[in-house]
Amino acid sequence: MKNPRDIIKRPVITERTSEMMAEKKYAFEVDLRANKTEIKQAIEQIFNVKVSNVNTLRMPAKPKRYGRHSGYTSEWKKAIVSLSADSKELEFFETV
Repeated sequence: MKNPRDIIKRPVITERTSEMMAEKKYAFEVDLRANKTEIKQAIEQIFNVKVSNVNTLRMPAKPKRYGRHSGYTSEWKKAIVSLSADSKELEFFETV
């Protein structure tokens, strides 16, 4: 099995995801090759919570320019994790 810290890269904290936290939904940047089952197991191991649902989406690369040089940002994968009703909230996000 893969290391859970390799699957979950970082939390995605924006104004929209902060509003989702009231509904016990949290967003994470995850490894591009990770599937929903691996993401669920990694969140449950790291935070000791019960996950009820995982939604994933691939964020496409965007064109960027710096002067006359142009390129693209990296493509990445985002997972929106819903916790079960009896699960506690993540302490990681309470200070935000």
